[in-house]
Amino acid sequence: MENILGNRKISIVDTTLRDGEQTAGVVFANHEKVTIAQMLSEIGVDQLEVGIPAMGGDEKDVIEQICKKNLKSSIMAWNRAVIGDIEKSISCGVDAVAISISVSDIHIKHKLRTSREWVLENMIKSVEFAKRNGMYISVNGEDASRADKEFLVTFIEESKKAGADRFRYCDTVGVMEPFRLRDTIKYLYDKTNFDIEMHTHNDFGMATANALAGVMGGANHIGVTVNGLGERAGNAALEEVIMALKYVHGVDLNFNTNMFKEICEYVSAASGRKLPAWKAIVGENMFRHESGIHADGAIKDPKNYEAFDPSEIGLQRQIVIGKHSGKAAIINKFSEYNISLTDEMAAKILEEVRALSVKLKRTLFDKELAQIYKELNNY
Repeated sequence: MENILGNRKISIVDTTLRDGEQTAGVVFANHEKVTIAQMLSEIGVDQLEVGIPAMGGDEKDVIEQICKKNLKSSIMAWNRAVIGDIEKSISCGVDAVAISISVSDIHIKHKLRTSREWVLENMIKSVEFAKRNGMYISVNGEDASRADKEFLVTFIEESKKAGADRFRYCDTVGVMEPFRLRDTIKYLYDKTNFDIEMHTHNDFGMATANALAGVMGGANHIGVTVNGLGERAGNAALEEVIMALKYVHGVDLNFNTNMFKEICEYVSAASGRKLPAWKAIVGENMFRHESGIHADGAIKDPKNYEAFDPSEIGLQRQIVIGKHSGKAAIINKFSEYNISLTDEMAAKILEEVRALSVKLKRTLFDKELAQIYKELNNY
């Protein structure tokens, strides 16, 4: 597939250790945060947003530990537009800071209870301070998707003058849709010619689509989390974004994708959030085939029903036997045990399989298939 983005470089910013951990009820142990950071760096993530130093205590300590690991990824810490926050981040040893402040009138009036002028003033002071201290700076426009577009242009221009390196467009409550978001990002990029990062939430199930739409509009950075972990319904998922870029848009970022299963399962366990079987890209059902037509097609050529090979992300193909199976799957399953079935015997086994599967309300284990075979052959 042709790379539709040409020579543009897309960088991935993972915030599993910051926004991911802000999921209600999720707390990572310090050693888990360090392990996740190391795995993300090994996979190929460009920048890791690892936490909020202003929280102090364990949070600050583990950020310092991560910085001392000398990972390949840039290490970023999250801050309010407050000089004291940024000082704590710098003291941890990070090379980048995110400076976040609300930009929508909804937030400015009802959360900050102040004015647009106050927002600009505090943002500028914070960026100038961070720049004087040699930081790479992402200025985060919280609730940007509900902000006035012309104010966003002003905000971006002022952040650029103050020394910021990019603008993080935050769809904080996940209310955007891909077509409108693509046009919005194109408008902002055309007006400011400034680096834009997408930070999209999944409240309406469109986080990954919105992140990619932003790239189509001109953004060069995508914020993600492993498994889509994050506030409320979560964020754009790392594994979904990387694989969609490669197989939908023809953009191969050369990530070590065969680690996806490993890291997704690790983050799932560390966060106490079960990885659903139907989860896109890494769910165990991605490469499990039961339906007769699908199983037959997958047996003949996996490309019939698989967009990519399961080994690419550390998974394996499975043909499971149950109510919706067909004769081809039955014959294939028994061939694994060097048993050749006639069409007549396969049909008889299939009839028994369907009846037992309905009774048990699940697919069948191999030992149950073996028992059916024995009974039909009077063993």
